[in-house]
Amino acid sequence: MLPKILVFASGSSTGGGSGFENLVRHSREAGGDLKAEIVGVVSNNEHGGVRLRADALKIPFIYFSGPYDAEHYRALAEKSGAEWFVLSGWLKKVQGLDPKRTFNIHPALLSILGGHFGGKDMYGHHVLDAVYGALKRREVNEFGISMHFVTDEYDRGPVFFEHAMTVKEGMTKEEMGEKVHKAEHEWQPKITNMVVHGEIEWDGSDPQSLKVPS
Repeated sequence: MLPKILVFASGSSTGGGSGFENLVRHSREAGGDLKAEIVGVVSNNEHGGVRLRADALKIPFIYFSGPYDAEHYRALAEKSGAEWFVLSGWLKKVQGLDPKRTFNIHPALLSILGGHFGGKDMYGHHVLDAVYGALKRREVNEFGISMHFVTDEYDRGPVFFEHAMTVKEGMTKEEMGEKVHKAEHEWQPKITNMVVHGEIEWDGSDPQSLKVPS
């Protein structure tokens, strides 16, 4: 049987959810990079981009308005029947889910500047603004994406994948954002597949237990 995944994607009241849709397409297409079954998608926006995409893809949509505490996350996870929990643009703090089976994609490199581009309020355009500002000040010379396991602290679980890109002369913030978006769509299905099939693993407590192929 294929691993079962529940995706968390906030989106917005008018759009979003392209990462979720990309995962579904890679799980369904012949030769797709994700060998798994997506059993549902969760959003904190009852109507919007995520719901529209879920309906079009015939994926069960779950509206989750909180409370965003361990009890309600666990109840949601149990009801879904999922074994893995993938955060793809989820803007709420996660509590109570199994950290070794919950992971996130982040639109910045978490390994640089002591994790400066992660943490509370570092999401969406806030991350892009912070990274672009650091690039303009020459504090960093590259940007990219990260994937990491999820703990009760924002963006502080073990990072198991990063894709770095160099800055080109005259690159605008919009161009940088487009490259990040494209990289997320290219790499998220591939790396997600490695996690749910055990090629990348973590015991959920000891950072030293993280296993990633060379």
